[in-house]
Amino acid sequence: MYLNNVMPTPERWDQLIEIAKSSLLPLLEGAVFYTIPLTLITFLLGIFLAVVTALARLSNIKLFQIIARIYVSAIRGTPLLVQLFIIFYGLPTIGITIDPYPSAIIGFSLNVGAYASEIIRAAILSIPKGQWEAAYSIGMSYGQAMRRIILPQAARVSVPPLSNTFISLVKDTSLAALILVTEMFRRAQEIASTNYEFLLLYSEAALLYWMICFILSMGQGRIEARLDRYTAK
Repeated sequence: MYLNNVMPTPERWDQLIEIAKSSLLPLLEGAVFYTIPLTLITFLLGIFLAVVTALARLSNIKLFQIIARIYVSAIRGTPLLVQLFIIFYGLPTIGITIDPYPSAIIGFSLNVGAYASEIIRAAILSIPKGQWEAAYSIGMSYGQAMRRIILPQAARVSVPPLSNTFISLVKDTSLAALILVTEMFRRAQEIASTNYEFLLLYSEAALLYWMICFILSMGQGRIEARLDRYTAK
């Protein structure tokens, strides 16, 4: 392999710096108006779906168990990119057309729901049986015990892995660029297609993803520290 230019000239450095500066605002707009909202919306919908799926897996109704198992197995057994392509590019062939942003919401929500359901199910199963017995002894029904006693304790147990899921989701939203959602990475692609500075633009986008995830990781650490102090009392 041969390198044509070992070091950029000062003029070249000035050009790269100017491109990086001019592209920063569009990338931040993509993050603020698309990447972050997409992450928040799909995570909240995914958690709701995850709770429903986890409860279905733990229910005594066989049909609910089977449906939940099939859903989790299908989503966890196929790539997220393939799921997005099926929703956005595949469904129109049978007359179902969904815009890019709703397609991304559906795809990411289904994906988060399947993975997070296993986290929540494991958290519920980790609660000692004595908690159930105590709830029943004071006259609570199954639903009341689950809602008032079990789920609040399971929530504290599931915070760390769910926080990791949220941080991973921030990075996964870059896949939405492939179904034409103009999030941060899509903006980087569009800008790079005009000036051909692919390395610079993609590196700049990567740096912004890193900064967002770093801030979220710090927040996760503080939340976990508070939970540890709370549970220690």
